[in-house]
Amino acid sequence: MQPGFPTHWPQSRREFLWRFGGGLGGAALSQLLVDEGLAAGAPSNGAALIGGPHHRPRAKRVIQLFMNGGASQMDLFDYKPMLMQRHGQRFTPGTGERVEAATSEPGMVLKPAFEFRRHGESGRWVSSLLPHLAGCVDQLAFCMAMVSKTNVHGPGSYLMNTGFLLPGFPCMGAWVSYALGRISDNLPSFIVLPDGRGLPYNQKGNFSSGFLPVSHQGTILNTSAPNPMAHLNAASSGAGMVTPASDQDGLAVLRQMNSDHLAEAGPDSRLESRIAAYELAARMQLSAPEVFALDGESPATRALYGLDQPVTAEFGRRCLLARRLIERGVRFVQVWSGAGGPTGNWDNHTSIPKELPPICAATDLPIAGLLRDLAGRGLLEDTLVLWNTEFGRMPFSQSGEGRDHNGGTFVGWMAGAGVRPGVAHGESDEWSWKAASHSVSNYDFHATVLHLLGIDHEQLTVRHDGANRRLTDVHGQVVREILA
Repeated sequence: MQPGFPTHWPQSRREFLWRFGGGLGGAALSQLLVDEGLAAGAPSNGAALIGGPHHRPRAKRVIQLFMNGGASQMDLFDYKPMLMQRHGQRFTPGTGERVEAATSEPGMVLKPAFEFRRHGESGRWVSSLLPHLAGCVDQLAFCMAMVSKTNVHGPGSYLMNTGFLLPGFPCMGAWVSYALGRISDNLPSFIVLPDGRGLPYNQKGNFSSGFLPVSHQGTILNTSAPNPMAHLNAASSGAGMVTPASDQDGLAVLRQMNSDHLAEAGPDSRLESRIAAYELAARMQLSAPEVFALDGESPATRALYGLDQPVTAEFGRRCLLARRLIERGVRFVQVWSGAGGPTGNWDNHTSIPKELPPICAATDLPIAGLLRDLAGRGLLEDTLVLWNTEFGRMPFSQSGEGRDHNGGTFVGWMAGAGVRPGVAHGESDEWSWKAASHSVSNYDFHATVLHLLGIDHEQLTVRHDGANRRLTDVHGQVVREILA
């Protein structure tokens, strides 16, 4: 310790630890304490499933692609000739049910503004808006009749991410991290790559660990910022006092405080773990920058993700980062398309013909590129890729050319480890208004994802507020029809 440092500290040792090592070091400390079973209620080795998964897993990691805003199923994947035949007519489903919309008065039947064609050996119908993804349909397993309890963005996004309509519950990525722990010692187990335009509806609530240890919440990487991971490097601009020498001084103070504490309290394994946490943070500082260095990728790979095209570059960069992250041991990566708000997402109230093509163009090539890249590298064998949205759209018009929210039916798909390729499960009615057969809820979808990871969704529980909580609440069935 250098001369001149005070011998009496005006702040507590714990407060100093968190102020000095906040950000990355604090996150590392939380994770390490959980890994060593030292945090309150934490399991050993960072995994709740002591002894391993409930059954043989097919998937080791997950990439979830979330289309924020409610992607229009009948304009993308759910081809309905009835909409062509009845375009411009009053919507009368013939069931005697009252027809309502979430934010508007029901308009006339609205046909898709884009051509549909069959693709692949499976003959799946896909819109002309997704020409690149259309070439991958024989790899995908579609849930053609997904349903939601709500047609409101906030609750719908919570439901699809956490299994509950209200905030405060752990998201799927947090549950997976909690159950299976980390693959790598150098990176977090759950990373979120939000849209460069901003966070989605519910902001960070979609990535929350809820009542699980905070170390399992999503680590947000702002890939549009100069430093995607906050606090990864020491500040430079406007902080001239932050130098390698000052860092060493700070570490010297920390070592002295730890020594004083040990002398006063005696040996403490928790203190040793805290010291080791900073070594973990140092490893992250060494490993994380390499993840963001895309210059080492070949021109062919960069073109595969659309990094050379302005329209696809931003989303393509995040899809490529998702592949690089799971390669390096991140277990769950969530990639978002669309920020919260009335524009710049999949919430196309005003004009499907004007609003849907740009966001499809931004995501179609990168998603197809991700699937092809994973398959080419052999990663699709143990990586599960998900495509989700919070709900669908209505078969009738809003504002002339737009569509309102619809929780009655929408589409999601899976690809990769343990998934039966080229299949479609379930069917909506002739209007794509409501699910007609073999509907799939968010609980069923989550149960299936957990099953592929070797987890029985009914056994993965945490006691909270007097109840055994789980991702699927008291619902959910594994959709075995889409499993290989």
